[in-house]
Amino acid sequence: MFDTLSDKFHEAFKNVSGKGKISESNIEDTLKLVRTALLEADVNFKVVKEFVGKVKEQALGEKVLKGVNPSEQFVKIMHDELSTLMGDEHQELSFDKPLNPILIVGLNGAGKTTFTGKLALFLKGKKKQDVLLIPADNFRPAAKDQLIKHAKNIHVDYFDSDLSMLPKDIVKAGMEEAKKLGKTTVIIDTAGRLQVDEELMSQLVDAKNELKDPEVLLVADAMTGQEAVNVAKVFHEKVGLTGAVLSKMDSDARGGAALSIKYVTGVPIRFVSVGEKMSELEPFHPDRLAKRILDMGDVVSLVEKAQDAIDEKEAERMMKRLEKKQFTIADFVKQMDQINKLGSMSSIMKMIPGMGGMLRQVGDLSPAEDEMKKMRVMINSMTQKEKDDHKLLNDSRIQRIAKGSGN
Repeated sequence: MFDTLSDKFHEAFKNVSGKGKISESNIEDTLKLVRTALLEADVNFKVVKEFVGKVKEQALGEKVLKGVNPSEQFVKIMHDELSTLMGDEHQELSFDKPLNPILIVGLNGAGKTTFTGKLALFLKGKKKQDVLLIPADNFRPAAKDQLIKHAKNIHVDYFDSDLSMLPKDIVKAGMEEAKKLGKTTVIIDTAGRLQVDEELMSQLVDAKNELKDPEVLLVADAMTGQEAVNVAKVFHEKVGLTGAVLSKMDSDARGGAALSIKYVTGVPIRFVSVGEKMSELEPFHPDRLAKRILDMGDVVSLVEKAQDAIDEKEAERMMKRLEKKQFTIADFVKQMDQINKLGSMSSIMKMIPGMGGMLRQVGDLSPAEDEMKKMRVMINSMTQKEKDDHKLLNDSRIQRIAKGSGN
């Protein structure tokens, strides 16, 4: 999502690279490019003006520390200001009550229902919450079917709501059901419209009033840029938000919403949706995202992903086999599977400090990923004995595998 912005920042930093000190002239040239990059990324112009002003104020007069060149100092200043702009640190959802309600709001097409399912899976797995999903979208009946399908796929309970009722009545009935079942968290998927209107807002306010101090999360489409910020502002004024969620962060959106929402509305971004799979939801960490944008990597997120995706005992077993020269093709497949769970090769590389610059030179990594898929097809054409002992692969076996895999 932030590839273009990262590239333009990289170009801008060349103005201070190799200089003996940070001066007003090289800072002005750099900040002109930074300003242009942010405006092209659809960041709110007031945000850009204040951000550039703060970076300039911090950068001018900075003494070059021993062993640190000016460009590295400038990148550090940019990182700190970007983190502050997006909210400093991740803000966790609150689970301090016996039953914790979370109201999901937003416009049609933003991805509310899908996010509701993703959040349920996240809270069930990471926060050990006993979740009940409540479909309360009486404007789009298919939303209920979609949510029930998600609930069944991720093995969480759902409330079979009567869509002829008003949202506030659905919420009231759903909360009573949750108490009977002894649930700890309810997530309520509400109706949206194509645009903000008074009827929608009054229904959401009534539904919120049925709940005691709920979390109210707005799902905003990252691809709509500044429009997402305007929508967040209106929802916050009318309903009162406790957080925002950016959907479609895996798209080619320019990133303006992520950099503007907190500043314009005062509402923190809580989560980002980074793919179509139900597991592809990440807590929003401003400092980590700032690092990714500035090609400083994000090792903490990479480690967290690895802990979730990689079976530690299996990895240790394979390492021992490798040391004893017993590593097999079957082991290689298991390794490929575990790496695939981390995401695409480019997304993994961007989390490693300095690899963003290498990616810019290498370009598209999809041919390498296609090659791995091709390998998998070849391996699938082997017998189990061949996977366990590659020494069996003589010419006739190789011919059979090649034909079987279409190579």
